[in-house]
Amino acid sequence: MAAGTGASTNVEDEGTESVLGRGTRVRGRIRGDGHLRVEGAIEGDVAVSGDLSIEEGATIKGNVQAESVSVGGELSGDVAARSAVVVRATAKVHGNLGGSEVSLEEGASFEGKIEARFELPAELMR
Repeated sequence: MAAGTGASTNVEDEGTESVLGRGTRVRGRIRGDGHLRVEGAIEGDVAVSGDLSIEEGATIKGNVQAESVSVGGELSGDVAARSAVVVRATAKVHGNLGGSEVSLEEGASFEGKIEARFELPAELMR
């Protein structure tokens, strides 16, 4: 992926992982069917069908949607995950987190709301 301005970038093939490398900056929306590891900077929303990993030193200013989301860098925006959201100790997050499971490691910086979607076991539904 290359730096762009106001463009949409598609992530290919769900079985593969695309990497936005360190030093790379993207301004615009990113959408795709695979996994995405971000080591650089994105200004814009990100939506992938696979897993999204925001590495330590990476930044995203925009909302993100993915199967699962792991944040080790900086994120300013809301997270909508179909499964787990993990905010690692090195992360700085300003936004709301939503997923079936949400965890914050000790040392993480988080400002926002957490919404975890899960189903209660049948014995608790009585």
